[in-house]
Amino acid sequence: MLAVKAGDRRKGRRRIGDLPLMRSENAYGVLYGMAAVFIWSAFIIVSRFGVRTHLSPWDIVAIRFTVAGAVVLPYLIRKGLAVDVLGWSGFAAIVIGCGAPCVLLVNAGLLFAPAAHAGALYPGGAPLMVAILAIVFLNEVPSPSKTIGLSLIVLGALCLVFGNGGSIGTQQNLGQSLFLAAALVWGGYTIAMRKAQIDGLHAAAIAAVVSLVLYLPPYLYFDGLRVLSVPAGELALQAVVQGVLTAIVALLLYGRTVRILGATRAAAFVALTPVVTAIFSIPILGEWPSLADWVSIAIISSGVYVVGGGRLPTKIAKTGAT
Repeated sequence: MLAVKAGDRRKGRRRIGDLPLMRSENAYGVLYGMAAVFIWSAFIIVSRFGVRTHLSPWDIVAIRFTVAGAVVLPYLIRKGLAVDVLGWSGFAAIVIGCGAPCVLLVNAGLLFAPAAHAGALYPGGAPLMVAILAIVFLNEVPSPSKTIGLSLIVLGALCLVFGNGGSIGTQQNLGQSLFLAAALVWGGYTIAMRKAQIDGLHAAAIAAVVSLVLYLPPYLYFDGLRVLSVPAGELALQAVVQGVLTAIVALLLYGRTVRILGATRAAAFVALTPVVTAIFSIPILGEWPSLADWVSIAIISSGVYVVGGGRLPTKIAKTGAT
């Protein structure tokens, strides 16, 4: 009996001794998640800065995939294009949803609408599009709590479109539509990746290299090397944020977050992206979201959190389940 108690005490000491290590690991998970959020927000803010100064959406896409494609090419040579696993339709969904077409839609939208709207409707709208496509192509039925989260995203998007008294047909609406289109093709990329069960870095490498091969030649034919007339500092900023941090590093950071904290807790960081983008667009871009924008962003972020597995208040959860 004494031996058992001594063993229990030893186990207890090990458990207590492990707590600092567990806390330290969780802290790293939080740091990785926050770093990924800042990179996703930086992608939108730096893109908006680019299209407002010296660069076109076409230029930004060329810079991004020239850098990203060159960096991940050795990795893709080792892993392969995975057409046998994806099929040609899945392969196309990967290239369109994570490659040049998706990034072009976001950057084109930033010509017409502010960064805060992009943060709300692109990363914020992506879970909605994924859910819709999963219903159509995977026969998935969302749970009651997930349905509540999706409804919040729809409500927030509608508030963003109509909250400032605007009417359909304005330039801002065009930008918002392009952000939602980007979220839709990103949803297609996500579904294709899920069906084929390939990891995010492999899918991103496929999209980056294929975009480099297919996009750069016509871009150079029509625009030549005009982009080299842009100030070197601005080119370097776009190359680092677009081609390295967003296309590669953010994926690795978020993957580490999921492994350490779990998918549910990691989803909370995705929900922060619209808020962080709106906050940093104020000092960097001088874009002040309106009260209606803040309300919309809060609703969308709440919906993203719930869709990702975040807990609902007990009363709401019980109501949704009945």
